[in-house]
Amino acid sequence: MVRNLSVNVGKKIKMNKSVVHLLIKAVKKELLFTVNYLEINFVDNSYIHELNIEYLGHDYTTDIITFNYSGENHNLDGEIFISIDEAKINARKYKVKLNDELLRLVIHGILHLIGYDDIKSSDKRVMKRQENNLVVKYKNLFKKLKVQYDR
Repeated sequence: MVRNLSVNVGKKIKMNKSVVHLLIKAVKKELLFTVNYLEINFVDNSYIHELNIEYLGHDYTTDIITFNYSGENHNLDGEIFISIDEAKINARKYKVKLNDELLRLVIHGILHLIGYDDIKSSDKRVMKRQENNLVVKYKNLFKKLKVQYDR
């Protein structure tokens, strides 16, 4: 288990949270960051929609929202919110397994917290390349996630 990491799931979501801990442990060793405090929350569309309105002023759902509370890129203090509903939509759209899409989203959130950005197209390419490399590297690990979502 990773110290100072909390993995939370919505009421209708079940998963092997220890797999997320194993991923963060591996990625933090590879990308050389520490975790002061990190919360990874798997939520539904209504919850992420409310967050998007309240904190970002966007009246729509999204697959992920990341909050970096420290502003530091090497000692993480933040939260990641991942919409299981949007992950399922993305998985169907891109013809991948739900576990693979959730892996991509967790990695995407971590990359944001350590300073990667995807607003400018040049930055987005760099981030996407790193994201893809990590997804390929840790894909087998996330097979054990065993997500159940009663929707």
